[in-house]
Amino acid sequence: MIVFRDPSEVPAGFGPSVVAIGKFDGVHAGHRAVISRLKEKADESGARAVAVTFDRNPLAVLRPDRCPENVVTVDRKLELLGELELDATLLLTFDAELAARSAEDFVADILVSALQVSTVLVGDDFRFGHGGAGTPALLAELGPRLGFTVEIVDDVYLEGSDRRVSSTWIRELLMEGDVAKAGEVLGRSVDVRGEVVHGLKRGRELGFPTANLSTITDSFVPADGVYAGWLVDHDTGIRHRSAISVGTNPTFDDVLVRQVEAHVIDETDLDLYGHDVTVEFVERLRGMVAFEGIEKLKLQMAADVDETRRVLAERVG
Repeated sequence: MIVFRDPSEVPAGFGPSVVAIGKFDGVHAGHRAVISRLKEKADESGARAVAVTFDRNPLAVLRPDRCPENVVTVDRKLELLGELELDATLLLTFDAELAARSAEDFVADILVSALQVSTVLVGDDFRFGHGGAGTPALLAELGPRLGFTVEIVDDVYLEGSDRRVSSTWIRELLMEGDVAKAGEVLGRSVDVRGEVVHGLKRGRELGFPTANLSTITDSFVPADGVYAGWLVDHDTGIRHRSAISVGTNPTFDDVLVRQVEAHVIDETDLDLYGHDVTVEFVERLRGMVAFEGIEKLKLQMAADVDETRRVLAERVG
């Protein structure tokens, strides 16, 4: 997938293109439905399939006091969009200048002039341009004059749910630690990625060595607690069953920042330091609590490992 970071980077003659516009935070099941429809339309007409998105939530500029935390970083968003086999993504810098641009100029300069758009796909609640004046109705009005059609993409609902798929819902679920439901809404596993770094080595002393992720991760980290999941070692390509801990280790009360650490099950001689890994969350086992003494903690850790084995065996089976 080609990534353009400014309309001026799009080469002459790149289009025609079918374009979907949105924040695409998390690249969740709703976004994936939009991209699937986008690719269908592009295949039908022989056009390019292009996503247009932003380098930050527009609220970070317009209403920073109301701007939520992103589900994923911009780099992770681009990676996820690339996995969906788009031809290109145009990543616009959302700054005061873009916020002040009129909806009509946005359409004429970016969609028509740069991308030679033939069809625009948007959600019913999508707004763009200065003051949010750009609406699907305005796009439909401009389309015949500027040579493109507009398709409104319906909201996506999980089977049996009356709540539409959204990044807001995902954030709520992650704050509750419900990674199983969040994975359904995302249409993929909840995960975080980072480098394995040296920690206090307390897990090794307790008989449960852990791979500690650097504090630089690329996704919204779930609530404190213990989870069943996987550690994917990108250096070797191997997926390891893991009991995962998120939090500050309240039993010892000497960890100042939240950590993500994974105990790889039944592997005693792994050396993961410096490796680039992804930790995938499958199911929450329990909340984070302080134990009265090391022996009680060790008993609970052993129980967590057994429960992780059971959960992952059920999912694989």
